[in-house]
Amino acid sequence: MRFYQVEPTLENYWRGIILFGKNVASYKFALAHALYEVKRDGSDLILLEDLAVPFSQHLCRHMAQAPKQITSARSQYLDACRGFNAHEIDQDALTAATVRFGFNNVIDAFHNVNQGEIEKRFFIDERKTHKGIRLTSHFYQLTEREQYQNLMFETDARWNLVEQGWAMGVSRNLIAVEHDEQNNMLFSIQNNRRITITSCRDSLNGYQKGRCFYCFAPISVEPGDARLADVDHFIPWRLRDQVQNVNGVWNLVLACKSCNRGKQGKFAHVPSLKLLQRLHDRNEYFITSHLPLRETLIRQTGGSTAKRHDFLANVWNTAHVTLLHQWEPKAAGPDIF
Repeated sequence: MRFYQVEPTLENYWRGIILFGKNVASYKFALAHALYEVKRDGSDLILLEDLAVPFSQHLCRHMAQAPKQITSARSQYLDACRGFNAHEIDQDALTAATVRFGFNNVIDAFHNVNQGEIEKRFFIDERKTHKGIRLTSHFYQLTEREQYQNLMFETDARWNLVEQGWAMGVSRNLIAVEHDEQNNMLFSIQNNRRITITSCRDSLNGYQKGRCFYCFAPISVEPGDARLADVDHFIPWRLRDQVQNVNGVWNLVLACKSCNRGKQGKFAHVPSLKLLQRLHDRNEYFITSHLPLRETLIRQTGGSTAKRHDFLANVWNTAHVTLLHQWEPKAAGPDIF
């Protein structure tokens, strides 16, 4: 897959799993969070009973806000999670149910992306021999990477988006994900009621591989970090009267402060045609990622690659005629989109 093949780092293989793996249940996200948090105590073997506690806690936390966590009609394991949230069973009973039912499919499927297994495994299945999973050197190396903290935010953001797509029945009613510029949150409208989904920064960062869209400098989504990314409109906001839906997800990118508001920043200039092609490529990652960003991008920009390309070309021409001056920063790293 081009997403991680063009820059085959461990964090991008991990992002491939989180952003592009098949979603028929939210267990993949819960397992990722459990791996972030489980106590390793010097051993690379993680027993299922130890993994079950953070795994089940994250599922129960999400179920409290979004009851639909699976595409099938019924799940014996999720019934146990509902029982825990209703105070009908305790943590010990939930842990036992998690060990028995919770990992049946997700451990086998975790590394599968686009109907095939990725090249880097982060754990080995040893349920039959040691009643757990064994972390690989790739996982330990991942925890030492600069982007590791960002991955936690990205996982929860992707989980929020997927469960919102399920809640709204994307196949029957295309979801529209919109941006609240004041609070930098993504939201949707359901039954004339606004529903906040997740942080815009957390949702976009993975698709940009933790880098500034324009110059590829490392950015952060962690509040208070000196490199906290800005959410920027690729086609400048001042053209909102000339360009339809300029605040749409198709036009939102994460930028470092230097590119967004530094002395040589973009401001109201038109990004170059090279950067326009990069926006197209980034948006195609949304399409590959499926619901609900796929449905949002199709609705906003077109139902085929050619139509989406033409859409961007047309809005870029409108922007260029109006603003005249093109802009492109000096690259701080190699082209990774």
